[in-house]
Amino acid sequence: MPAPAITWFDPVPAAVPASLASPFDPGEPHPLARRAADALIAELRGCARLDAGLQAPGGGKMFGVLVVAAPGGRVGYLRGFSGMLDGAWHVAGFAPPLFDAAARDAFWPAGQREIAEVDLALRTLAGDAETAALRATHAALAERHAAALAALRARHRDRRAARHAARDALGDAADPAARHALDQASRGDTAEHRRLLAAHATERAATAGGLAAATAARAELERRRSDLSRDLMIHVHDSYVIPSARGERRPLRALFAPGEPPGGAGDCAGPKLLGHAYRLGATPLALAEFWWGAPPATGDRRAGRFYPSCRGKCGPLLPFMLDGLPHAAAPSFGAAAVAADEPRVVFEDRWLIVVDKPCGLLSVPGRDARLCDSAITRLRARWPEALAVHRLDLDTSGLLVAAKDPATHVALQRAFARREVDKRYVAWLDGRIAGDRGTIALALRVDLDDRPRQIVDPQHGKPAITDWQVVERTGARTRVHLVPRTGRSHQLRVHAAHPLGLGAPIVGDRLYGRGAARLALHAEALGFVHPHTQRRVQFERPAPF
Repeated sequence: MPAPAITWFDPVPAAVPASLASPFDPGEPHPLARRAADALIAELRGCARLDAGLQAPGGGKMFGVLVVAAPGGRVGYLRGFSGMLDGAWHVAGFAPPLFDAAARDAFWPAGQREIAEVDLALRTLAGDAETAALRATHAALAERHAAALAALRARHRDRRAARHAARDALGDAADPAARHALDQASRGDTAEHRRLLAAHATERAATAGGLAAATAARAELERRRSDLSRDLMIHVHDSYVIPSARGERRPLRALFAPGEPPGGAGDCAGPKLLGHAYRLGATPLALAEFWWGAPPATGDRRAGRFYPSCRGKCGPLLPFMLDGLPHAAAPSFGAAAVAADEPRVVFEDRWLIVVDKPCGLLSVPGRDARLCDSAITRLRARWPEALAVHRLDLDTSGLLVAAKDPATHVALQRAFARREVDKRYVAWLDGRIAGDRGTIALALRVDLDDRPRQIVDPQHGKPAITDWQVVERTGARTRVHLVPRTGRSHQLRVHAAHPLGLGAPIVGDRLYGRGAARLALHAEALGFVHPHTQRRVQFERPAPF
């Protein structure tokens, strides 16, 4: 298939960006990239067949546009999509994949056939009538044997009680022959138990051999399928050659060494677009990636919203691909300057401190050496033994508790773990909420491909529960109280944004909604039983928004 050409801007743009913004920046895209994205969205809407598939449940996907300058200076844009579109890797008008199509064709069909053959053998084994009959017989035997063994044990229990009573009645001057008879009866029960177990083992042996053979055959097929899949993925990864702006080329696996690339690495829209721009000799100027179509099952993407490149799949790729191209550094959240008098102390006694943490200050130091400033770091400058009891997100402001000694720290953490601490947050939501109050229960886990984002996962996620109540509506926004009953990372933010939650992200949420001057989420109330005075303490600080 011929490589797609650049789509030229008409009219010609009056100004272009001097350098590429970081693909990991969650801010708004450059106006030229937005213009290109709007044009692509219009085209997607205009293709009824394609848009129908994208709007079907689970059919949405990430798309991207890359504004480029051709060798002659003319400015236009390229279009791309993540993974496959409409079941195809190559779609007219879109950037091709980064893998070598000829190299993949040399191994992919044969590899898929081998895996399909093993899958068929596994299905055949699972549906084998003889094996199913053996399992049924074995199960019936196990049930009958369990009942027979229970009945025998009951009889032996009754006999044992009768022998104890007989021994008590004989007393110390008992006839030795009578005692011997009782001992013999006890040994007889033991022998009867052994005979029953042996008989059961003999019966089970007739089916155990066949079942063991079937189990071994299934294990061997599953091992073979795993080996084939692993080898096929190694070939797949080796078919990707990643280019940089300097003209260097590296295998995909080399960029993820010493680990293996995650599934889908190299197939995101951003890397495809950059790779194709380099093939054309064009200079990348502005990148924008957006979701179009139905939201995914995790509910963390919305049609028409722009998203930064993911960290898991693109984090190791894009820095190499951009090497040699003028571009902004990836943003480092948590490194911004915060006033020296923050966080402000709300309460202090011999054992604990309560502060009002500002937005933009970490609760505890980050892993990056640049992220050493935090609320607990500043508190330790005054109270060297201070220990963080719980945390608030970087972008969340509000009440935060620290302990002055290990015993208080343990007691307060225990109270948080037992859900004995009352917390109330206030937030502005970007949307109007139907209803006045309710409870959200959506299990959460980390997005392994895009940390620290959290996603809804009913199967593998941890339970997360939030109570909510509307306190004000104004224009297109809703002010709510949020009371978390569990303490999962980003719980309130995901529960607000998810379609099965409130369906309206918190204003200023750069991860789950749209960025703004700040995240409109504030921990305004906190109450607990003081671990030393045993009196209930309650703190409130109004939101600064």
